Amino acid sequence: MGEQSTAYDSGSDMEKGSDIDQSELKHGSDYATDPRITAFTDSEQKKIYRRVDLRLVVTLGCMYMISLLDRTNLGAASVAGMQRDLGMNAKNNGYTIVSLVFFFTYALFQPLATVSIRRYGPRLFLTVIIFCWGLVMLGFGFVHSWQAMAGLRVILGIFEAGFYPGCVYLLSTWYPRYELQKRNALFYLIGSTASAFGGILAYGLMQLDGKGGLEGWRWIFTIEGTLTCLLALVAYLLIVDFPEHSPKSWRFLSQREADFVVARIQYDRNDVETVPFHLASYLRNGLDSKVWAFAWLYMLTTTNTYAIAYFLPIILQGGLHFSVAKAQCLVAPPYVASALVMVVQAYYSDKWRLRGPVVVFNCAMGILGLGLLGYMTNNGVRYFGVFLATAACNANCPALLTYQSNNIRGQWKRAFTSATLIGGGAIGGIIGTTVFRAADAPGYRPGILACLIANAIMILIVAWLSWKFHRANKRVDAGGKHIEGYPGFKYTF
Repeated sequence: MGEQSTAYDSGSDMEKGSDIDQSELKHGSDYATDPRITAFTDSEQKKIYRRVDLRLVVTLGCMYMISLLDRTNLGAASVAGMQRDLGMNAKNNGYTIVSLVFFFTYALFQPLATVSIRRYGPRLFLTVIIFCWGLVMLGFGFVHSWQAMAGLRVILGIFEAGFYPGCVYLLSTWYPRYELQKRNALFYLIGSTASAFGGILAYGLMQLDGKGGLEGWRWIFTIEGTLTCLLALVAYLLIVDFPEHSPKSWRFLSQREADFVVARIQYDRNDVETVPFHLASYLRNGLDSKVWAFAWLYMLTTTNTYAIAYFLPIILQGGLHFSVAKAQCLVAPPYVASALVMVVQAYYSDKWRLRGPVVVFNCAMGILGLGLLGYMTNNGVRYFGVFLATAACNANCPALLTYQSNNIRGQWKRAFTSATLIGGGAIGGIIGTTVFRAADAPGYRPGILACLIANAIMILIVAWLSWKFHRANKRVDAGGKHIEGYPGFKYTF
């Protein structure tokens, strides 16, 4: 299922708990004798990757946490009185419109963003857009109409468009294919902390209601916007460059250590080098059908994640009849459960080198959870359904990021597919916010049904991809056409 057809060696470093799986990287004797690799002992190699994980994955995860917090705090602000104060109601669909308009610019600017991060470098590009959307978030706290907030959400979409695909792209350039899902899961897990504890933070900020002449929901935006701007300044020091340029990053890898990381990527998929950018060649990547299959998968899973992020506090309050305080705080436990599912799946998915079956399992779990939430009457059973549905769609996010990354080669194709994948996620956000209409409150049955259907369609797409990948791998085994233009490369199921 990977680049080599050799069986997994139960005595390898990976089986013993190491993050470095050598078996998938060795091509004859070159790997064993390459001075870039042999310059470090196994223990030193592990220490290098621990430093990379801490500086790259944890830093980007913290930035993503702030991004999600800023992007999805509308639900918390809504139950804190925002809809009432800004005149949002079922007649004008103000809340739905404010939620929705963000995703148009968010999707539109993503292809440009992944090109820009290569041109200007991760540190400068990511820091600037983080600081800018922090300023926009501050502005949310001072609007006096939902139309003004909608305008600011459009601008927010422009600045946030480059962050998530940029992070996904940057992470994919640093790790061999079968060491990536654990890192994607950690990145997404840290970010999901915003969803888990954002409601609790919002409830605390609501207690500032009346201070400085501002309502509690306005304090949510102003405090979180200020934190975002401050974090952007810290990010400028900590964000690292692509592996081949990483010695230029502040207090990070030496040239020898960077050469080691680059060598492992070369032995895994040989795509560290970046050819000159040509727009026609860049867009030609869109002729590959699997690129759009991955985008569809991410669109369908984010239909679920955004729907839950935006409407779960409202469903808990209006549908399950919890108080405002309980609705804000009961958002956290399902996301904590999601974290556990995500970590366990990432470990075994990398160990077994399986991606698609994990996605299908999560879809089945999501169908069960949504069924319980939407069609049962007991509140305890419905809340258990929230756990299953939340865990399913959130665990699928890092799984799909890795599924796509494992089956793509080439820097510009990787950049293009990162943009289309996350662009699909933006469209999922549009769907997730429009299928949950104020008129359907408090049960939101049509929205829940739409999410159920999304999970079912995902299972069909994974089945088609598995069939396609199986045929291509058999063709390579028979000495036929190379996959992704690289001899010996095989698709990961």
